[in-house]
Amino acid sequence: MPEFEPLKSENDLKEVIKAAFDADLAVSGAWGYTQALPTVIEASDIPVKQLEHMLASMRAYIEMNMTLPKEERYGSINLNEIDRKEIHVDDLVYDKVTYEITAMKEETYAAFINEYKEGLGTEGFDITEHFNQRKKATITRNEDYWFEVHQTL
Repeated sequence: MPEFEPLKSENDLKEVIKAAFDADLAVSGAWGYTQALPTVIEASDIPVKQLEHMLASMRAYIEMNMTLPKEERYGSINLNEIDRKEIHVDDLVYDKVTYEITAMKEETYAAFINEYKEGLGTEGFDITEHFNQRKKATITRNEDYWFEVHQTL
C-alpha cells in the first residue's frame, strides 16, 4: 500500500480549510496526527462527531488527492469510523478517532464509472464481476485522528 505524507502544520488550519474547501469552521491547531498536535474544535453548530468526520475527510482528501501529482491521485475516498476513545488529560478532553479510509486511483475510478454507465443493462455485462474488480482496485488504510473537544462540551 502506498505511503501518504502527513500534512505540515505551518499554515493556519482554519485558513487552509477555507482556501481548500470554502468552509468556515471554528477550528485551530494542527491536522490531528498525535495528541500533542490535535485539531482543536472551538465550537460547532453541527454535532461534533459529524464535524470530526468532515475534518478527517478533508485531511484524507488533501493527503490522497490535492497534494499528489495527477497520475498518483486517489478518488472515491470514503471514511468510516471504526474506533473512538474519549481521553481526559487535566482540563482537556480529546477524542481519538480511528477511521477506515478506502479509495482507488482517480483514473481507475473514472474508468470503472464509465464501464458501469456503458455496460449496465447490456447483454454480457457482469455486474458482480464489475464490483469484484472495483473491490480489488480499492486500497484500505486505518488512520487515527486526534481532536481536542473540551470547548464544545
